[in-house]
Amino acid sequence: MKYEKLYINGEWVDGSSGEFIEIENPANKQIIARVPKGNAGDVDRAVEAAKMAFKTWQFESVEKRIELMEKVVQGLNDNAEHMTEVIVKELGSSYRVAKEVHVFPFIEEAENYVKIAKNYNFEKRLEKSIVRREPVGVVGGLTPWNFPLEQIVKKVVPALLAGNCVVLKPSQITPLTAYILTDLIDKAGYPKGVYNLVSGRGAEIGNALALHGDVDMISFTGSTEAGREVARLALNTIKKVALELGGKSATVVLKGGDYDLAVSSTLDTVYLNSGQTCNAFTRLVVPRDEMAKIESIIVEQSKGYKFGNPEDKSVDIGPLVSQKQFDKVKEYIEIGVSEGARMLVGEVPEGCEPGYYVRPVVFTDVTNDMRIAKEEIFGPVLCVIPYDTEQEAVQIANDSIYGLAGAVFGPEDKANEVARKIRTGSIFINEGEWDVNAPFGGYKQSGIGREGGVEGFEEFLEIKTMYVK
Repeated sequence: MKYEKLYINGEWVDGSSGEFIEIENPANKQIIARVPKGNAGDVDRAVEAAKMAFKTWQFESVEKRIELMEKVVQGLNDNAEHMTEVIVKELGSSYRVAKEVHVFPFIEEAENYVKIAKNYNFEKRLEKSIVRREPVGVVGGLTPWNFPLEQIVKKVVPALLAGNCVVLKPSQITPLTAYILTDLIDKAGYPKGVYNLVSGRGAEIGNALALHGDVDMISFTGSTEAGREVARLALNTIKKVALELGGKSATVVLKGGDYDLAVSSTLDTVYLNSGQTCNAFTRLVVPRDEMAKIESIIVEQSKGYKFGNPEDKSVDIGPLVSQKQFDKVKEYIEIGVSEGARMLVGEVPEGCEPGYYVRPVVFTDVTNDMRIAKEEIFGPVLCVIPYDTEQEAVQIANDSIYGLAGAVFGPEDKANEVARKIRTGSIFINEGEWDVNAPFGGYKQSGIGREGGVEGFEEFLEIKTMYVK
């Protein structure tokens, strides 16, 4: 794999700076690869290649776009085990989570985007007009470190199928999965310049793309703070912007619900991937008079998650991704203690040898005005918040600057009623499961736009009205 090259205009090329970023395995701090430290000059080269390619690619038949993407999807299937192993090493994810959460669902999503493109009607006839959907142009894709395949699939696959050209900037922390996909795109035979990869520091490459006059759209996934800055820069040239940002999602447990299911579903989102998931249910809102019962379930179920080195395939929870993330999560755990929350599970981490390991932590006796309940920690930390009335439970769930995800567990009719009152982009009800055809995105400061499904495909299309006889 050509990790030490950029991919621009259909070729693997050297970065302009001659400098590199080392990629660290967070489980043992060993350097496993290095990628070019791209700069604004590299962005200029990539955008120029994409701009030139778009002149013809936008008119390429949908059938040809699908044919090329089907080769990429086949490559993803053929390389699923390799990608799993790479994600274990670059992210620190456990093997099971890497395979079952990071890889196979998003190969399925790539396949689904192909199906959407096959069936999509790009034109709609009205009484006096035709409404067309056309590609936006040059798309800058900025992807995060916590889901290195998912977020690339959600941007690159629909953008290319819709007829756009792409410049991808993967995370500087977990870029290796992006290189595997880039190799598959190269081998599929896409025209030069249609897809480009520029690795590098987030602010440097991301800002250059956001400010570039020949970039027509920015699709960004990351923190709300970073997304706000990217959007501000992009609006200098009134680019189309899609943002998938942070979250502080709540599970609301109603009386009469399945408490065991509510707890296991919540812990799976908070513990697995070491809590480094934007839509994790990090607030567990429970009836005050059922607190003791639910706390005992949390303690008991927490024992069933194996914590340790992700190279051990029996492990469920591995390390955090970096020193920076370790320090941040440790500080929040200390804040929780200082705020008076009671630590039901876990401990304050001491050192980070041999890797960036933080055992799962559950705080109880939390109030929604505490920092640990309001701010996105991005680690395996759960806050248990009591309520007295159903109205108060809804108020707690909605009392957040975020609105990305959530869950409600209770008697079916009542759970559906409560779910409709919670202002969030997606919400699970009892045994509800992820649907590859459904859109994903947030309310409030959790983002703008949607990814996944037809709605995610349409993010990469502009609307043109043609008035005709």
